[in-house]
Amino acid sequence: MPFRATVLTLYPEMFPGHLQYSLSGKALERGQWLIETVQIRDFAADRHRTVDDTPAGGGAGMVLKPDILASAIDHASPAGDTRPRLLMSPRGRPLTQNRVRELAAGDGCVIVCGRFEGVDQRVIEARGLEEVSIGDYVLSGGEPAALTLLDAVVRILPGVMGNAFSGVHESFEGDLLEHPHYTRPQVFEGKEIPAVLTSGNHAAIEGWRREQAEELTRARRPDLWTAYRRDKT
Repeated sequence: MPFRATVLTLYPEMFPGHLQYSLSGKALERGQWLIETVQIRDFAADRHRTVDDTPAGGGAGMVLKPDILASAIDHASPAGDTRPRLLMSPRGRPLTQNRVRELAAGDGCVIVCGRFEGVDQRVIEARGLEEVSIGDYVLSGGEPAALTLLDAVVRILPGVMGNAFSGVHESFEGDLLEHPHYTRPQVFEGKEIPAVLTSGNHAAIEGWRREQAEELTRARRPDLWTAYRRDKT
C-alpha cells in the first residue's frame, strides 16, 4: 500500500507544489505515494462559507472554527483510519529526522494546515491532533510547513531515491551533521580535493568523513553533539 497523505487546507491549489518535480514527482507518477487535498471551506454551512471567528477573550486576528474543522477532519480521517493526524503549528514539537522516519514507515498521514491566529484548542484535543513545528519562526499558514514535512518523508520512502544508501550518509542520521562533499575538478581556485578522498582507501575515507561530521556537529550543533555523545556511551 503506498504512503497516502491527506492535507486539509483553505488553499488546495498549493499542493503538490514542488513535490510534483524531481524524485518526489517521479515517485508520485509511479504511484509510490499519493496526495489528496480537502478544502476546509467546503464544510462551512453558511452562504458565505465562513470558516473563522474572532478569538474568545478578544485580541487580534481570527481563529479557525472547531465545528467546521472537526467536520473536515472526520471526513478526511473517518473511524478506522490509523494514520496520525498532524497540525502544522509553530508551538508544536520540532520535526526531527527520527519522526520523519517513523512517518515514512507508516501508511501515511493527515495534515491540517492552520491559518489566521490558529485553531480552536477544543478541536485539537477532541481530534487528537499532533502539533508539529518545522522551526522557530511563524509562517503565513501551515501549507509551506506541510510541504516541507512531506518532502522530508517522501524522499526516504522505499524506492524513491535511486541510491539506497543516499539517505544513510546525511545530516541528522545518527545525530551528526553531514560531512563536506567534493567533486571534480581536482583543483578549484587553487584548492585541491582532500587527498584522502582520492586515495582509494575506503576505510580511511570513511574515517575522514566521520571525523569531519563530528567536528562540524560539535561546532555548529551542540545539542546534536550532546545526543551523539550520550548515545555512544
